[in-house]
Amino acid sequence: MMKRLSVVLVLLVFSAAALANSVTNVRLWQAPDHTRIVFDLSNEVDHRVFTLSNPDRVVVDMTGTTLGGSYADLELDDSGVSSIRSAQRDDGSLRVVLDLDSELTPRSFVLQPNEQYGHRLVVDLQRDDRTSPTIEAAREVRRAETDGQRDIVIAIDAGHGGEDPGAIGVRGTYEKHVAMAISREMERLIEDAEGYTPFMVRTGDYYISLVRRRQLAREANADFFVSVHADAFTSSQPSGASVYALSDGGATSTMAEFLASSENQADRVGGVSGVDMQDMDAMVREVIVDLAMTHSMQEGLSIGEQVLQRMGQVTNLHRRRVEQAGFAVLKSPDVPSILVEAGFMSNPRDEANLGSQAYRQRLARAVFDGIKDYFDDNPPPGTWVYTQRRNANSFDSYTVRTGDTLSGIATRHGISVNRLREINNMNSDVIRVGQTLRVPNG
Repeated sequence: MMKRLSVVLVLLVFSAAALANSVTNVRLWQAPDHTRIVFDLSNEVDHRVFTLSNPDRVVVDMTGTTLGGSYADLELDDSGVSSIRSAQRDDGSLRVVLDLDSELTPRSFVLQPNEQYGHRLVVDLQRDDRTSPTIEAAREVRRAETDGQRDIVIAIDAGHGGEDPGAIGVRGTYEKHVAMAISREMERLIEDAEGYTPFMVRTGDYYISLVRRRQLAREANADFFVSVHADAFTSSQPSGASVYALSDGGATSTMAEFLASSENQADRVGGVSGVDMQDMDAMVREVIVDLAMTHSMQEGLSIGEQVLQRMGQVTNLHRRRVEQAGFAVLKSPDVPSILVEAGFMSNPRDEANLGSQAYRQRLARAVFDGIKDYFDDNPPPGTWVYTQRRNANSFDSYTVRTGDTLSGIATRHGISVNRLREINNMNSDVIRVGQTLRVPNG
């Protein structure tokens, strides 16, 4: 009798343990190329995912799990999922069925707890790349022209998104929202600049991998890639904005190494472990890629210096030089790139500034002005900006008046300060009343 009772008790304990897990909440994120469904769990879960046809559906089985949350309020419009249903099975597992109304390919993985969420099971329903709205948008950007000549394309990458909030400020501000707000301001400025076209890498609140961000910039034939962030540190002391470029060696500072490591963690939310560029098995191809990467890194550094100079006019800088580290999002061999840290979410004053629309507008203007300074002086051949500079062969004379500044004169004549200095063989921005300067004709 005692032996039978012991067996029953063991079975009851085992059964309770098997059902100890619970789905506490279900969330859905929509991206142009996939729909992400996230099951928040009380514990780590064993699961399997498979598909069935006639009708098309995706089945998710979770071992020893009960449904404690609800998916009744999920917004399914345009998600590719027409309905979600579930049932508790006799073996104690939870079966969730996703009824599909479009062709989607499932991929699943589990995530460990972080500062915002607990255990999670993520199911990504991937769309065919050929029908992706993001890819189509990139193709449209490639066709953008001004007066029959192609525009300079600036890819704007708003960091993080969706399931990946990025850094969270002491007041609860999410980095992903700050990055998107600044990126939208930059998009507006670039749209208004003649000869320039913006391409938004992320257009909404959804997750996108670091590798995918680079790929989309290349799809758009971007001339430049700027990734916008607002990171955090382990203490509240560090503050100020920074500019980072890619390094093919070590980081230029401990902070650069820390931030690169922090940003590179984003791909874990995508279920990948930081996949790098595809393998180059041919020696010649490897050499070509290395040369292209070296050129892109140098150009990124040059543009970064221009951006940092402009940012220093509107905000405090954390460092007065462009830092370098192995940021995965910058590792495109043929698209020069920088990463802008708009401030530290872990610093109360920085977080308050980043919550201000006026501050974000000033910062976005400074970043774009720095990029434009560089491309106005070094326009890619075949672009409208290149033709304008090539045709600017004649000059007028301008006499400096009281109150004039070199930047003000440059703005009035539609050129950068660097170009104005170059035309007049100047080594500084110092001018004097009565001085005659050469300025572009018209």
